[in-house]
Amino acid sequence: MADENAKRNRKTALIFSGLAVGMVGMSFAAVPAYRAFCQVTGWNGTVQRAEAAAEDVLERPITVRFDAALSSGLSWRFKPEQVSQTLHIGETGLAFFEAENLSSRPVTGRASFNVTPPKAGIYFKKIECFCFTEQTLQPGEVVSMPVTYFVDPAIAEDSNLDDVQTITLAYTFFPWEDADAGSGGDSAAE
Repeated sequence: MADENAKRNRKTALIFSGLAVGMVGMSFAAVPAYRAFCQVTGWNGTVQRAEAAAEDVLERPITVRFDAALSSGLSWRFKPEQVSQTLHIGETGLAFFEAENLSSRPVTGRASFNVTPPKAGIYFKKIECFCFTEQTLQPGEVVSMPVTYFVDPAIAEDSNLDDVQTITLAYTFFPWEDADAGSGGDSAAE
């Protein structure tokens, strides 16, 4: 009887250990899986990446507004160089954002982005963007960073988006401390 209880206890311990290991593994996989899901589906306003411009340009105009923000700890000034652009759906747009390093040392940042309304995210396509890589600014350096984009003509086929006349493209820059990892340099955050 004691042998049977010991086997049952080992089996229960093994099951719970496996569940604990599985839960830890799932927690590490959750963020990359969520990011991949958002990029594929446009969920929550996640912008899509395109290799080339749209093949068709429609008569329907759409206004793209631009917004910029900084997370705490990044000693930059960051703003769009234009408030908005109105183009035809499928037409390629080029917008610029200006960043300035206000600190006395090089600082690296990385931008995250989204669009509102979120339901338009799957149709907003970026061809080139400063947000695809880290940006390092030297002390006092001012840069103008471009983004090349278009609104996919497929938006016209989605009746759920018939009411969308304006899309806001928003960026938030964050300190990117990994840029100095292993180099012995200062942290990118200030």
